[in-house]
Amino acid sequence: MAKPMREPTFWILTALARSPRHGYGIIQEVTALSEGQVTLQAGTLYAALDRLHAEGLLEVDRDEKVDGRDRRYYRLTDHGAAALNTEAARLAANARTAGRQLEGRRRNPGPATA
Repeated sequence: MAKPMREPTFWILTALARSPRHGYGIIQEVTALSEGQVTLQAGTLYAALDRLHAEGLLEVDRDEKVDGRDRRYYRLTDHGAAALNTEAARLAANARTAGRQLEGRRRNPGPATA
């Protein structure tokens, strides 16, 4: 079984699932997709991008110069999409298990047992 992803990794890959983005765009997309639950700092993001690039989960799409500043865009690789898909399936299975347990509690709200 694959090791669970760290939450920032999950959100970075999710932010790149539809289209390439530059660093600040990734930060904004992660905040929006997580509904404000996750806010990445630039230092954390760029360290994660370097690690994810080294792991083959994302790659550089292109570099641009905007208002005299360099802007690097990243995109999800096929390997990254597969890893994200695996993690999404793992999280969904966990949520289903929790849901079943909660349903059982609603039907049989007896005393808790250890």
